[in-house]
Amino acid sequence: KAGRMGERCCAAVLRVLVLQAAWALSGGQVRYSVPEEAKAGTVVGRLAQDLGLEAGEAEARRLRLVAQGRRASVEVSGASGALLVSSRLDREELCGKSAPCALRLEVLLERPLRVFHVQLEVTDINDNVPIFPAARKNLSIAESSLPGSRFPLEGASDADIGANDAYGSHSPVGARRRNDGGRHLWTGTMDLVVILVLDANDNAPQFNQSVYKVQLPESAGVGTLVTRVNATDPDLGSNSEITFSATSFIPPSGRNVISINPNTGEIHLTAALDFEEVSVFDFRIEVKDQGTPPLSSHCSVELKVLDVNDNAPEVWVTSLSVPVPEDASVGTVVALLSVSDRDSGENGRVRCWVWPASPFGLEATFAGSYSLVLREALDRERVSEYEVEVRAEDGGAPALRASRGLRVPVSDVNDNAPAFAQAVYTVLARENNAAGAELARLWARDPDEAGNGRVSYSVWDGGVSVGGGAAGSSYVSVDAESGRLWALQPLDYEELQVLQFEVRAVDAGEPPLSGNATVQLFVLDENDNAPALLPPAGSAPEAGVVAAAEVVAKIRAVDADSGYNAWLRYELWEPRGKGPFRVGLYSGEVSTARALDEADGPRQRLLIVVRDHGEPARSATATLSVSLLEAAEAALAAGSSAATNVWLVVAICAVSSLFLLAVVLYGASRWAPRAAVLSGPGPTTLVCASEVGSWSYSQRHSRSLCVADGAAKSDLMVFSPNFPPPPPGPAPKDTQPEPSALLDTVTLSKRHLYPSSQRRKEQEREERGKEN
Repeated sequence: KAGRMGERCCAAVLRVLVLQAAWALSGGQVRYSVPEEAKAGTVVGRLAQDLGLEAGEAEARRLRLVAQGRRASVEVSGASGALLVSSRLDREELCGKSAPCALRLEVLLERPLRVFHVQLEVTDINDNVPIFPAARKNLSIAESSLPGSRFPLEGASDADIGANDAYGSHSPVGARRRNDGGRHLWTGTMDLVVILVLDANDNAPQFNQSVYKVQLPESAGVGTLVTRVNATDPDLGSNSEITFSATSFIPPSGRNVISINPNTGEIHLTAALDFEEVSVFDFRIEVKDQGTPPLSSHCSVELKVLDVNDNAPEVWVTSLSVPVPEDASVGTVVALLSVSDRDSGENGRVRCWVWPASPFGLEATFAGSYSLVLREALDRERVSEYEVEVRAEDGGAPALRASRGLRVPVSDVNDNAPAFAQAVYTVLARENNAAGAELARLWARDPDEAGNGRVSYSVWDGGVSVGGGAAGSSYVSVDAESGRLWALQPLDYEELQVLQFEVRAVDAGEPPLSGNATVQLFVLDENDNAPALLPPAGSAPEAGVVAAAEVVAKIRAVDADSGYNAWLRYELWEPRGKGPFRVGLYSGEVSTARALDEADGPRQRLLIVVRDHGEPARSATATLSVSLLEAAEAALAAGSSAATNVWLVVAICAVSSLFLLAVVLYGASRWAPRAAVLSGPGPTTLVCASEVGSWSYSQRHSRSLCVADGAAKSDLMVFSPNFPPPPPGPAPKDTQPEPSALLDTVTLSKRHLYPSSQRRKEQEREERGKEN
């Protein structure tokens, strides 16, 4: 048999190993056929060539079969791309009596991902011998049998199909040997042995019908009555007593599914039915009488199993391409899925969908095959991972469901630039701060991950700078990782009041993205400058008669600080008490407090302290020497100074003209650039107030205020008339005046005069103010 099978296989391979179909116009499907029992390595078809692939492309793009369900017994050659037989193909094992026997295969091709469908038909060869139900048969023949009498025998069965079957698989055979219908003839034999010749039992039992057709649902339980066969025998006595038995099961597993009561002919189920395993059972019932010899006859029973929706759909993931980049285009294939249901008809018709609603959807590519594709744009910063569930439901009643969960992570793309929490940061820093002192911390958020979200900071010199036009990087620096803003050097308010610059945040993506923030650094004034005394303006007052409350000199001082720190007051330190002189608290004018007399002496030495309002206050002292002359000496001194005053006036006019011209030129050069820088938008940053007035620094509006005979001040001083100036108070008890910085001499007449009533009232008001 093995030799004959080899010859038949070789002949069949040479005859049918030809491509049966190319691409079907309707579905892009490749079809091949191969005979069963083909040897391993047999070429079924040139799959790569039929799919239109170039040489070597099948291996480069990993052309392969997708394993699913039962073993396919074929494989794809990685080198040639041919479809080969990998193991024994047995059509009877794969499909039984079903024809045609077609296997559905899925072929996967990567880069880009594509799926093809191949249908492989396994054709039948005559590889099964007709089989009789028994190798030996005993017949009892009555002696009264006439020549030509016929004796029924059980027919042979053949597992092959079509022409290879033995006359319909189980037709009765009237001879000892009988060939089947295949081209290569196989023969089954049965030995006939005559044991006994009896007296006439000349009537065989007869069934009331030759074929019984029964339908049962596959859910029928064990013990269910399948059917009842009926037979009668017209003989008498034991010759009419009949018994039933079941034989010739197709498939053979039917022997374990049913049993028959030998006396009643009732057939019951002895095992559960499974439509997906066997849908039809064929078997024979033999009825035999008790005569001598016994006579028998046969009938056929066809049990058709009806499908019940007892199988839920099955979902397989055949390919998964994750993670999905967040900039993936709509229509990108994420996964390939295969869905099937072992039931038939509506019970096996499956519909699929994606749950919950997500940016993904299903597209049917072939019967039972789906692609999970991207339907909407992704944003990893909004959703970084999706839990997708593919659900399947069949059409049974009730419907059965199945699902398959997929985890689809989204990979990051550098699509977010760093963003600061504020567009403009206002930073206040006191002057004289130590180099390296932290001024502020800036932070920019980048929702991307890894390097795409790792931010580094830097001071951008391309930003606007205020205060002498210096670049921000000359004064401050920012830590690249933490965003800590710190000073490179001590700040000096008298040199720099406002510094505006930009800080840039750049991520580490490719390409990198950046964001900017403006920093306005305001330097706060510290009382680090003591008042500075200016030289006296002009000569001493003319000698003459001095009345009470007459200004005899003026102390002039300026302070390089600002605000309270530059607000000066003048105090007469010596002599204390009821001296003949006093000094204006805020004007610095030295005037007589009363009329001078002989007791005041010929010379007075005044020690005047100039203090600012800083905390702690800083001060300077001026010494004023006042000489008292007789009236005649005073007149002589006045006459000698008259000529000098003429030249002095001329000199003052010339100097004043030059000074005025210099002020105009300086103001033009100073005002234009500052106005360009400070005219930009920005809120008023610092407002200060005191008991004597208020002043503010505004970035939008800035003015330069010149203190008389002093340096220009960049503070806008606005004093409120609602608050009277406070009375001059005594110097702190424990504070000693700083060493004298100015020494001036004033010569006055010694004539005794009394103050006028108006001046006396002013003097009294000032004295009351001091007491208060």
